[in-house]
Amino acid sequence: MVKNGLSGKGPVVVCHQKHTSSHPFGVFYGQNPLEFSFPLVLLQVITFIVISRTLRFLLKPLRQPRVVSYILGGIIVGPSVLSRAKRFRAYMFPEDSEFMLKNIGVMGFMYFVFLSGVKMDLSVIKRAGKKHWYIALSGVIVPFCTTAITAIILRKSQEKELVKALSVWGVSSALSITAFPVLYPIVRELNLLSSEIGRLALSTAVISDIIGIQGIIIFEAGKQGEERPITALWYLISLIVVMVSIIGGVRQAMLWIVRTTPEGKPVDQIYVIGILLGVLVAGFVADMGGLAIANGPLWLGLAVPDGPPLGATLVQKSETIIMDLLMPFSFLYVGLTTDVYTISAQWSHLHPLFYMALVAYTIKMVSTLVSSRFFDMTIRDSFTLSLIMSLRGEVELLLFIHWMDFKMISQPHFSMLVMLTVTVTAIATPLISVLYDPTRPYMVDKRRNIQHTPPNTELHIVSCIDGEESLAGLINLLEISNPTVNSPFVVYALRLVELVGRAAPVFIDHENKENGYDDSNFNSIHNALKIFEEASGEYIKIHTFTTITSKRSMYQDICELALVKKASLIILPLYKKHLDNLNGTELLIQGNISVNSNILKHAPCSVGILVNKGSCYQNHLVNCGMKLSVHHFAVLFLGGSDAREALAYADRMAANPDVALTVIRFLAHDNEGDNEMEKKLDDGLVTWFWVKNEGNNQVVYREVVVKNGLETIAAIQAMNTVYYDLWIVGRKHGINPVLLRGLSYWSDNNELGIIGDFVASVDFDSPASVLVMQQQILRGQESASGSLLSRFCSKR
Repeated sequence: MVKNGLSGKGPVVVCHQKHTSSHPFGVFYGQNPLEFSFPLVLLQVITFIVISRTLRFLLKPLRQPRVVSYILGGIIVGPSVLSRAKRFRAYMFPEDSEFMLKNIGVMGFMYFVFLSGVKMDLSVIKRAGKKHWYIALSGVIVPFCTTAITAIILRKSQEKELVKALSVWGVSSALSITAFPVLYPIVRELNLLSSEIGRLALSTAVISDIIGIQGIIIFEAGKQGEERPITALWYLISLIVVMVSIIGGVRQAMLWIVRTTPEGKPVDQIYVIGILLGVLVAGFVADMGGLAIANGPLWLGLAVPDGPPLGATLVQKSETIIMDLLMPFSFLYVGLTTDVYTISAQWSHLHPLFYMALVAYTIKMVSTLVSSRFFDMTIRDSFTLSLIMSLRGEVELLLFIHWMDFKMISQPHFSMLVMLTVTVTAIATPLISVLYDPTRPYMVDKRRNIQHTPPNTELHIVSCIDGEESLAGLINLLEISNPTVNSPFVVYALRLVELVGRAAPVFIDHENKENGYDDSNFNSIHNALKIFEEASGEYIKIHTFTTITSKRSMYQDICELALVKKASLIILPLYKKHLDNLNGTELLIQGNISVNSNILKHAPCSVGILVNKGSCYQNHLVNCGMKLSVHHFAVLFLGGSDAREALAYADRMAANPDVALTVIRFLAHDNEGDNEMEKKLDDGLVTWFWVKNEGNNQVVYREVVVKNGLETIAAIQAMNTVYYDLWIVGRKHGINPVLLRGLSYWSDNNELGIIGDFVASVDFDSPASVLVMQQQILRGQESASGSLLSRFCSKR
C-alpha cells in the first residue's frame, strides 16, 4: 500500500500481511486459522450473531426490536468497544478483510430492499383516504422545510460539503421520510399489523416512501451533474431505461409466471432462482448506470406481483437466509464503521448536522401528531402514530453509507447518525407498546352472549372459515341452531387467509364492490354460503368478509368485526382427523390454534370452538337431504359461566323438532368444593331450562354425582354407548375443581379445556363433533355477578 509522505517528502510504503484464500490443514499442523480468509470470515459473523442474539434476549423484556439489537451488536464488535483493543482488531478484523465485509454487507442491504419491495403493496395508494395523504404530506414536507431552514441558519459552522444546496436537499429529504421497510418489521414485532394504528401507519409510510423517492432521485441527479451537467441528463435517461425495462419487461414476465402456475401449486424453483439472481443483475445495472445500487433491487421487488404464488414463494424461500445470514454482514459493516469516540473529538464539526437531525425528528413527530388530531384521533393514538412514523433503521443506515461514498460525510458524522438512529428507535418502540394496546377496545362492559340475548331478537354471529374443510361443519351447525322468523341469525362469515408475500394486511368486505379486490380466489366458499343463505330464506342473513393478515394478529380483525357488528358469538374452527391406518393416532390440523388462543383471551363476546373430526363433507353434523332424521346432541354441564353458555345455546337447538337433546349435570359429592354464587347461578339456569322443556319429550335431563375427575371421565365414557352427533361442553370457567381432580395432566389442548379436549380426543373413540363454549368475559370481571341471578329469575 502506498501513502503520501509527511511534509511532501515522497511516498511511504506500508506493508500488510495478506490473508491467504486457501484453507488451513488445521491447528495440529501448527497453523493459525485466523491467517486464512475463509475461517476468519466465519469467525467474524459467528461472533457478531452470538453477540446480537444475546442482546436480543436481554433487551426483549424492554420491547426492543431486532434492528436495535443488530445495530448495537455491530457497535460492540466495532472500534467503539471490542475492536478498540488493537490486538483484537488486528486478529479479528484486519484491514484486508473490511473489503469483503463491506461487499457482502451491501449485498445484504440489496436483498433486504428487494424483499421489502416484494412485500410492499402499492395499491394502498389508490385506496388511501384524505387522512393518509394529509398525515403523510405533513409528516414529510414540514420536517423537510424546517430541516433545510436549520441547515441554512447553521451554514457558517457546517462542513464544506454539507453546505452545498444538493447536500442540504439530500439530508433534509432523508431525515424527513418514513421508510416502509423499516416500519413493517417493527410493527409486526409489536403485533400491530391488523390494528387500526398499524394499518394507518403502513399505508402512510408507503405514501411517504413514494414522496421520499422523488426527493432522492433529485438529489442523485444533482450529485451526478455537479462536475458535468450533461451527466445528470444521462442519469435520468438511465433511470427511465431501467424502470421501463423492469416494469415493461420483467414484470410482464412475472405475470406470465403467475398465469402459468397451476392454482394451489408453488412456483417452479427455476423461476425463484432466476429472480433472486436478477437482484444482483439489477444492482449491477443500477450501479453501472450511476444509480444508487439499492434502487435496482427495490424496483425489481416492486415489480413482483405480491402475495401467492410468486411473491409468497420468494418470501418463504429467501427471507430467513436474507435476514439471518446476509443482514448480519450488513450490520457488522455498519458497526465496524462506527466509532463513538470520534463524536466527542469532532463535536465542533458535528453539531450542525446533529441539530438538523434533532429538528427533523422532533418536527416530524409534532406535525404527525397535529395532523392526526385534525382528523379527530385521540391524543394517545395520535402520539402513538407519531412515534411509529419516527422509527429509523436499515434504510437510513444504507443512506448514510451512500453519503460516505459521495464524500458528503466522514466517519464521525456517520457514527453520530448511527447513534441517533438507534437511540430514536430504542426510545420510541417501548413507548409505543406502553401507549397502545390493540386489545383494549375488545373488553366491553355490555353483555354480548347467548345466555343474555332475548329470545325474540336477532342473533349476530361471527363465523370464521379457514378453508373448505371447515365450511360444511359451520353450515350444518348454523342450520341445527334453530333460526326462526322471530329470532333470525345475522351471520358475518369471515374467511381467514394467512398473510404471506406481502406486508400490508387486507380486510375485504365482499358486499362493497368499490374495494378493488379480486374475489375469484374465494368464489367457491362465497358461492356455497350464498346458496345456503338462499335455501334458508329469511331465517339466516349472511355477510361475507375476508381478512388477509398474519396468524399472530388475525385475532384483531376477528374481534374488531365482532365488536363493530355487536355479535353475541364467535364460532372458530378446529379440525381433527383420525388416522385409521395408525391405531390410536390423530392429526390435529394446526390452522387457527394460535388464533383461537388469542380470541379466547380478548373476544368482546362469547366464543364457540367447533371441532370437526374427519372430513366435514363425509361426517356432517346434519344430513341436509334427510330432514326427517333426528339428531342426538349431548350437553355435559359441569357448572360455571361457560357451562351456562353451552346450555343456553343447546336450549336454542332443543326447539328444533329434528333435535333430541340430553343434558347431564355433574355434581360434587356432598357439595365439596362448590362456589356458592356459581352454584346459585347454575341452579337458576338449570331450573329455568327444565321448566321450559319438561313438556318436550326429546329433551332428557339427568344428574350425576362424582367424587373426582376419574369418576367424571367414567360417567362420560358410559354415555358413549349411545350414538351422539354433537357434544356440547363449557370450556373451563367456574367449574368445581373437585369434578376435575386428578385430570390436570390429561389435557393437550388448553383452548378446549380438560373435558372438551378429552371428548374431542381419539381416546374417547367418538365420531361426533364437539362444540366447546366460552361465555363472554366482561371487563374487570372473572366470574358472573349477582345481576346474572336476577336475569335467571326474570327468565323463569
